[in-house]
Amino acid sequence: MLTVNYDRLGLKPGDRVLDLGCGFGRHAYEVLRRGAAVVACDLGVDELRQVRGVVAAMYLDGEIPETASVGTTAGDATCMPFDDGSFDHVIASEVLEHINDDEGALADLARVLRPGGTLAVTIPARMPERICWALSEDYHAPNTPGGHVRIYRQSELHAKMVAAGLEPVGSHRAHALHSPYWWLRCAVGPDRAVEDSRLVSLYHRLLTWDIVKAPKVTRLTERVLNPVLGKSLVVYATKPAAVKTTQPVKEPSHAVA
Repeated sequence: MLTVNYDRLGLKPGDRVLDLGCGFGRHAYEVLRRGAAVVACDLGVDELRQVRGVVAAMYLDGEIPETASVGTTAGDATCMPFDDGSFDHVIASEVLEHINDDEGALADLARVLRPGGTLAVTIPARMPERICWALSEDYHAPNTPGGHVRIYRQSELHAKMVAAGLEPVGSHRAHALHSPYWWLRCAVGPDRAVEDSRLVSLYHRLLTWDIVKAPKVTRLTERVLNPVLGKSLVVYATKPAAVKTTQPVKEPSHAVA
C-alpha cells in the first residue's frame, strides 16, 4: 500500500533514495523494484530486521533490477548519520506527526537532500485526524507513548518546509477508505485487538482484500473520495539548486599624481 506517487517524486533507476521512518519497508520495496538505491532508516530494530529479510526474498525471486541496491540503518530524524546532499530523493511517510522537534527533522531532511532533489512528506490529513483524536484519547500522545503529538494544517507544514529551505511544489490526499476504519478503531478503543469487534474485523478484512487485489471498483471509489476523506496528506517539495553568483569585475583604479 503506497502513499507516495513515485512519478511525482521523479524517481529514476539509479537514483539514491532515503526512506526515513521506513517501518516495515513498503516504500523502500517499491524504490527497489524501480531500480533505484534506497537506504531504509528507522529507530525500530525489529522493523529493519524484517526489511532485510523481505529484501533477501525479493532478490531470490528476481524482483530487484541490477541497478538497485539497499542499505538499512537505525537513525534519529533530527540528527541523521548521513553526509550533506547524500540523496536525490527523500521519503518521510507518517513520521513528522510523531516528532516533537519536527522543525529540526525537516532541517535535517533538507540537509541530506541534494540541491535540486525532491522530498515527499506524508502526514495524517487534518479532518480525519481530528475525528480520531475526538473519539479516543488513547489514539495519540501523551496517552500513547510515541503516538501523534500534533494535528497539522497544510499551511503549517508548508511554512515549516520553507523555513527549512525547501520549496513545496504540490500535494494530494490518499487512503480515503482507511479513514472510516480508524474512526471505528478509535470508537471501540484503538488498543483493542481487531478481532474484538466484529465491525472492525470485517472492515479490516475489506482493506486487506483491497490491498492484495486492488480491484478497479475500490480504486475508483478511493480516487473519488480522497480529496475529502483521504487519511494521508502527501506534500512534495524540492530543494532549490545552489545559485551561482558572478562577482562583478572591478575596474582598475587610477591614481592621480
